Amino acid sequence: MKAMCTLKKINFLLCVVLFSIGCEQRISYDVVILNGNVYSGSQASKIQKQDIGIIGDQIVTLGKIQNPNTKHLIDASDLVVSPGFIDLHVHLEPIFKLSDCESHVRQGVTTSLGGPDGRGPLPFGHYLDSLAQLGVGMNVGFLAGHNRIRSEVMNLDNRAPTADELQKMKQLVKGAMTEGAFGISTGLKYLPGNFSKVDEVIALSKEAAKQGGIYTSHLRDEGLTLFASVAEAVEIAEKAAIPVVLTHHKVIGKPMWGKSNQTLAMVDEARERGLNVVMDQYPYNASYTGISVLIPSWARAGGNKAFIQRLENKKLRDSIKKGIIYNILNDRGGDDLDRVQFAKVDWMPELEGKTLKYWCQLNGLTPSLENGAELVIKAQTMGGASCVFHAMDEGDVINIMKHPQTMIASDGRLVKLGEGHPHPRWYGTFPRVLGKYVREEGVLSLEEALYKMTAFPAQIMGLENRGRIEEGMKADITIFDPKTIIDMATFEEPHQYSKGIQYVLVNGKIAVDETVFMPIKSGEVLKKK
Repeated sequence: MKAMCTLKKINFLLCVVLFSIGCEQRISYDVVILNGNVYSGSQASKIQKQDIGIIGDQIVTLGKIQNPNTKHLIDASDLVVSPGFIDLHVHLEPIFKLSDCESHVRQGVTTSLGGPDGRGPLPFGHYLDSLAQLGVGMNVGFLAGHNRIRSEVMNLDNRAPTADELQKMKQLVKGAMTEGAFGISTGLKYLPGNFSKVDEVIALSKEAAKQGGIYTSHLRDEGLTLFASVAEAVEIAEKAAIPVVLTHHKVIGKPMWGKSNQTLAMVDEARERGLNVVMDQYPYNASYTGISVLIPSWARAGGNKAFIQRLENKKLRDSIKKGIIYNILNDRGGDDLDRVQFAKVDWMPELEGKTLKYWCQLNGLTPSLENGAELVIKAQTMGGASCVFHAMDEGDVINIMKHPQTMIASDGRLVKLGEGHPHPRWYGTFPRVLGKYVREEGVLSLEEALYKMTAFPAQIMGLENRGRIEEGMKADITIFDPKTIIDMATFEEPHQYSKGIQYVLVNGKIAVDETVFMPIKSGEVLKKK
């Protein structure tokens, strides 16, 4: 009798197994990826050959799929299948005009975090709702911006906030967090953030921390006072009890080249004390920002009109000029007018791609520091300009990239092909790392690089269903050829899409199909939960 019961159980289990196999064979997938070399996203994982089955926006099968029944079949033989790249630092301001996000999706990016450098949107919730209604080509989240909030309450005043003003700023941070912000960003190098003291930043960061947010910071300085600026960020991490990202971490200016060892040691020491301090980085030895970064911040208090008024005072003008010369020598100028390259100049587009030295010569001026400073003043009075500053050392770029707490992020901006003269990182950040620094130079292993682009930033953002290839995760997937992937954009010819990105899936929809961009706008506007 007992043997008969056991036999019945075995027969029952066998039927269940056979039924399950039959069901698996009858699954109708939306997308199946076969024969791919899959990187799952976990830090210790190794690339292995697997098939992936997708239904809707989710990965439902991971393993071996026999005779797939699917609407779309992708043969990923000899290709690497990775979680979609996650970019923690993107200037998404043009997104209402460039909502398909082509320049980023073509890099393999499926999720981006906007509102960096203190420039988050306001009013926050309305902005996100409007964007969701429009539709987006990749997943996007946003940070609350300290600079934007401070200017809303205090304009560009160079002073500490009153108690009432601080309370208003705290309420704006709290409101943004409630409406879905992933944290708070600061641009302490820029106005009006440069006018704030650390106590103000800590108070506002505490509001973000209360709701599980992060803090990302363009440091107060990345040149001669870099160490003090890193120490300030560590202090904020400690006193606000908030995870801190030293965003686009770098070392600016010739006097500081080679000093990344010290800043990385500061990060290590902070982490040893239990503080969650990490970094992100773009893989280039040149930065991009407004030419006003060469002008002392005090001279720009109150805006451009106030700046022009100060120039009418000879003593103030002389002080401003001396400050610009100092910054050309020691900071973004790289001690060479040829290292300052114009990128976007609305009032003189023919300057785009040319250098400050070229502009001196165009005006019949000797390319001296003094003449360069005068032209910087002129540019600012004309409304400013965006520039590429070739003032970083490649050794520091590599040193920072190799650190285990560094993620890859573009500091890019959505861009239309052929418009202006942008930094090449807007087109090539992620393929550049995989082509130049993984395949060609061996700075990182392929798995290390992909971790820095996927699971690591997903963890920092708190995205539980993205950044890894696992059953039940969102089907954000990038498929590339490891033998050919490379950035094509250069400082001379930036408007070039990268090579080697074969397929990109955003929420299960194919956004790049055999290198062809598909403007389907399958992204989501993400909110912090």
